[in-house]
Amino acid sequence: MKVKMISRNPDNYVRETKLQQHKLPRNYDPALHPLEGPREYVRALNATKLDRVFAKPFVCNLSGHRDGVSCFGKHPKLLSTLATGAYDGEVRIWDLANRTSIRNFVAHDGFVRGIAYAGNGDRLLTVGDDKTIKMWSSQAPEPGEEEEPINTILSRHILHGISHNRRENSFATCGEVCAIWDDQHNDPIKTLKWGVDTLHTISYNPVETTVLACCASDRSIILYDQREAQPLRKVVLTMKSNKLAWNPMEAFNFTVANEDCNLYTFDTRQLQTPLKIHFDHVSAVTDVDYAPTGQEFVSSSYDKTVRIYHAHQSHSRDIYHTKRMQHVVCVAWSLDNRYIFSGSDEMNVRMWKANASEKLGIIRPRERANFNYQEALKEKYAAHPQIKRIARHRQVPRHVLNAQRKMRAVKDKELLKEANVRRHSKKGKVPYVSEKQKHVLRQDV
Repeated sequence: MKVKMISRNPDNYVRETKLQQHKLPRNYDPALHPLEGPREYVRALNATKLDRVFAKPFVCNLSGHRDGVSCFGKHPKLLSTLATGAYDGEVRIWDLANRTSIRNFVAHDGFVRGIAYAGNGDRLLTVGDDKTIKMWSSQAPEPGEEEEPINTILSRHILHGISHNRRENSFATCGEVCAIWDDQHNDPIKTLKWGVDTLHTISYNPVETTVLACCASDRSIILYDQREAQPLRKVVLTMKSNKLAWNPMEAFNFTVANEDCNLYTFDTRQLQTPLKIHFDHVSAVTDVDYAPTGQEFVSSSYDKTVRIYHAHQSHSRDIYHTKRMQHVVCVAWSLDNRYIFSGSDEMNVRMWKANASEKLGIIRPRERANFNYQEALKEKYAAHPQIKRIARHRQVPRHVLNAQRKMRAVKDKELLKEANVRRHSKKGKVPYVSEKQKHVLRQDV
């Protein structure tokens, strides 16, 4: 005879300690939850609304510079250390945890054009309008001692930027030529040139550390390999590029900030057309920097705004602005992927949250689980019209809104004119040109 018995394991419902939550049994049979879809939709809608309610991205303002902020330098080892350079030649080292300036010294006569930390973080390199490259110790001098550089190198050419190799003790500068330097010598170990007047920004690839790229005054982007004697290739755009940033996770992709209000992401293996064009700015884009995850990047512009983009999407996911912030010259993304720094003409360095609605401070495990659940719901229902509308809506300054309307009207008129010309021309005489091909003039190898 078969006897059915009810057996219970205390491990399934008894707490081990009084501090734990009570274990609740759940039956995941979908037949027992007929309203699961509508219930999840309402939760996703509420989570999206709360996301916009708690969206307060501004963290703090770091004041102390006496002129506009021109460049940033991120410490590779210390998350709480940031170096900034100004138009008056002053360099300041900030303690971001305490939001104070811990060091300041006049490094150059004129603008500070670039700041870069060595790979191990023990030295700080700066370049300026006085044609000098100066190496500074990362440690502050003893009380009573004056701030003096470890080494000063006088260059033969004007210097506009600097980038340090992530793994080796070498760095590169740009100006009239691209020069590769070694820490042990006061002369460049290699000079690379491709018939342009000025190179105004330079950046080492963080993954393939022998590859570097420059933006030139003839509207071109030039790729170099420091193992080669000549530059690799050059692509010419319709307008000048101001800054360049490599994707830290995809070694062959980089993004440039352009004067035509757009950003362009290129694949070094296919430079004929950009992978993606990133729109939404209404004035020249001045700087760009990638998140350490490689999935997003931040850009700054002369339209007094900071925008955050997904690396593979054309339009920004967020826009940051304040009433007092003027032309944003430089921008940086912190190495812990939580904060964004912006420097602008009115002498202030601002600190923002990378995720506008993120809660700062200690988060309990149940809170973290609830936030993860809300993120999953928002992702599941992201395509729903009402949720999409709430998630995308942003308040922008009036001058940005008016400029967007003007740019949209101009673009619509150009498309209408092109369609009319094509309609009244012989078939095939007016070819269709994709948006990506319009912005690249030629590629030289």
